[in-house]
Amino acid sequence: QVQLVESGGGLVQPGGSLRLSCAASGLMFSRYAMGWYRQAPGKQRELVAGITSGGSTDYADSVKGRVTISRDNAKTTVLQMNSLKPEDTAVYYCNAHFPHTIWSRTDGYWGQGTQVTVSS
Repeated sequence: QVQLVESGGGLVQPGGSLRLSCAASGLMFSRYAMGWYRQAPGKQRELVAGITSGGSTDYADSVKGRVTISRDNAKTTVLQMNSLKPEDTAVYYCNAHFPHTIWSRTDGYWGQGTQVTVSS
């Protein structure tokens, strides 16, 4: 069974940083594209950052320069977020899919989500 488990969310002040982790199991991790998506109340789920099996990355315009996605051989995908803003507040979800064509809000496997709240 495929399982994706997110961790690292919480409450942070504007301008602060958070490091989210996604632990994957039950899949051939090296073949999958991995992505971080988020959904704020009343809004659609959107891509924050994605990384392919070859290491190519893609970022939403709203987070470029503030966010870095990475992956390692231990089946962990990390989203490092800096200079956080209140509009970054959302539930963040980990996604895995194969093969990769485009980043989709519905395809593949999904984790349970982790809450990120940016507030003073």
